[in-house]
Amino acid sequence: MHDRELDRRSVERRAVESAIWGMPLVSVDAMRQAFLRDAGGRYDDIVYLSKQADWKFQVTTPNASSWYAYIPLNTAGGPVVLEIPPAEGAGLFGSLNDAWQVPAADVGPAGSDGGRGGRYVVLPPGWSESVPADCFVVPLPTFNGYSLLRVIPRTTAPDDVARALALVRKVRAYRLADAADPPLQRFVDMAGKPFEGIARFDDTFFDSLARMVQEEPLAQHDLVAMALLRSIGIEKGRPFQPDAGLREILRGAAIEAHADFIAGLRALPAYWSARQWTLPARPVGAETGFTFMTGQLLDIDARGELFYFGCAPARRPGAATFYLSSCADAGGAPLQGGRKYRLRVPPDVPAQQFWAVTVYELETCAFVRGAERIELNSYDEGVARNADGSVDVTFAPRPPAGGKSNWVATPGEKPWVAMFRLYGPGASLFDKSWSLADIEAL
Repeated sequence: MHDRELDRRSVERRAVESAIWGMPLVSVDAMRQAFLRDAGGRYDDIVYLSKQADWKFQVTTPNASSWYAYIPLNTAGGPVVLEIPPAEGAGLFGSLNDAWQVPAADVGPAGSDGGRGGRYVVLPPGWSESVPADCFVVPLPTFNGYSLLRVIPRTTAPDDVARALALVRKVRAYRLADAADPPLQRFVDMAGKPFEGIARFDDTFFDSLARMVQEEPLAQHDLVAMALLRSIGIEKGRPFQPDAGLREILRGAAIEAHADFIAGLRALPAYWSARQWTLPARPVGAETGFTFMTGQLLDIDARGELFYFGCAPARRPGAATFYLSSCADAGGAPLQGGRKYRLRVPPDVPAQQFWAVTVYELETCAFVRGAERIELNSYDEGVARNADGSVDVTFAPRPPAGGKSNWVATPGEKPWVAMFRLYGPGASLFDKSWSLADIEAL
C-alpha cells in the first residue's frame, strides 16, 4: 500500500474516533449556535417557549409536554449566577451541565434547593475567590455549560399554564460581579420559531469541534484524543484550516460516526426481557454520573451514543422523570415512517403526574420536521380511551380515517424512534412488576 493511501486511511480512522469522542461538545455547541443565531441571544439571556414545543424546536429528544427555558453558560469572564424560583404553582426541574454534558447539579424539587428555590453560582475552572455564603456553589471543569429547565403545569387549564409561565419568568441569570445590582433580565420567546440546535454530520461537525477545543481546558484523560485531533488539523492554540481534500475526508468521517451512533442506539439492552423498550443510554452513564469514566476506561462510545440521542441528563436520573425508547416494533424490525403502527398503553401507568409518547426522526433524534402532531400525553382530554382505560396510540405519516385524537405523526419513509416518558415514576416501574407492550406493526 502506498504511503499516501496509508496517510489517508489514518486520517479517516482518526477523524471518526475524534467525532465519537467529541459528540457531547459538538451537541452543546449546536445548541449554543442556535441560541446566538436563531434567537439572537447574548450570554445571560434566557430562551424560553411560551407554548409547548412544536417541530421547529430542533434539539435532541425534547418533549412537547413541558415549557422549556434554555440558558447557555459561559464563565470565561467570571462566575455566573442562576436564580431559581420556588417551585410553586407548577413543577420545575432541570440541571446544570458542563460542556461535556456532565450534570454538576440538579435544580428544583429533586435538586439542591429542594423546590424552595435559590441562587446557584457557577464557577469557572480554577476559581479560588470567595462566593456568597447563601448560594449553592457549582464548580465546572469547563468554561461552557448550560441549563435546560422544564416547567410543568398542574393541568393544561389556562390558569395553570399561566402559573407555569410566570415561574419561567422568575428565573434569572447574571454575572456574579453584577450580583449587587443585576441587569434587567432579557427573555427571548422562541415558541413557534425555528431553533436549529442539532449537530450536522458533515465537515462542519469538525468546525464546531475545533471551536470547542479552543475554548476549553485540557484534561489529562483527553491527551490521547488531542493526538488524534492533531492528525485532522485540530490543535489547541492554532487555527483550524482544512483544505478541500481534508474536508472531503471529514465529511465521510462524520457520516460514519453518525451511522455508528444509530447502530449503537439499535443495540441498547432491553429494559424488560423479550421487549424492545430500552433505556436511552447504556448503564455506564448513570453509574458514573455521566462522566463515562470507570476504573478501567473512558467509554467514549457509550457517551457518544447518549449525546447523539439526547442532552441535559440529570444528576439523579429517574427522580422526577423516567425515559424509555424504542427503535423497533414487537417483531424486532426497525420502525419505518411509511408504515402504520399501534402502541397500547395500559390503564395503570405508574406515573404520578402523567405519561407521554413522542416520535423523533432517528437520523436527527429531533422532532419530525413538518409534523402536525409530535406527541400524545395523558393530560390531553381529547384522547380516546378503551373501556378498560387503556389508550391505543396510532403512529403513521398521516392521520387515520378515525381522526387525530390518538395519532402521532411519523417521518415519511425515514426511520424513527419513540420515547415513552413517565413523570413522577412509581415503584412498579423500577421493580418491573409493570411493563409496557411493544409497538406493533399494523
